Amino acid sequence: MAAMFLLWVIAEVAAVWAVASAIGLWATLALLLAGALVGSWLARREGGKAIRAVMETARSGRSPHNEITDSMLVGLGGLLIFVPGFITDAAGLLLLLPPTRKVVRRVWLRRLKRRGPLRAGGFASRSRVIVVDSEVVPDADDRHDPPQRRVIESE
Repeated sequence: MAAMFLLWVIAEVAAVWAVASAIGLWATLALLLAGALVGSWLARREGGKAIRAVMETARSGRSPHNEITDSMLVGLGGLLIFVPGFITDAAGLLLLLPPTRKVVRRVWLRRLKRRGPLRAGGFASRSRVIVVDSEVVPDADDRHDPPQRRVIESE
């Protein structure tokens, strides 16, 4: 993970350096500021749309999986916009634009489905499940009789 972070920082510095060499320092700073302003406006607009879509879908009684995923991707895109750099700005803008966000959502959900079936506690792992039997013991500090407690045994 540290290597990925280092590679990302090197790529961002190289991108800013290349743009600054081509158009100058002040124009590069203006371009970074413009990207942040446009991106924040777009994040606010798309975030509102995504939340309204979740609410409408939930009210209609359908499962809002796609709408929630869109909301998460809009949030990630908005976060990437505020990280300085051209690579993160480009990735953030791609997540904020509806056509590219739809493609990312499909790829992401397909990848999650390959990991395993969805269960109540999250995605099922390929490892064995170990069940530990236990019993409930009242605290020694109880000055009065504790209520009756029982242990429900699993299969």
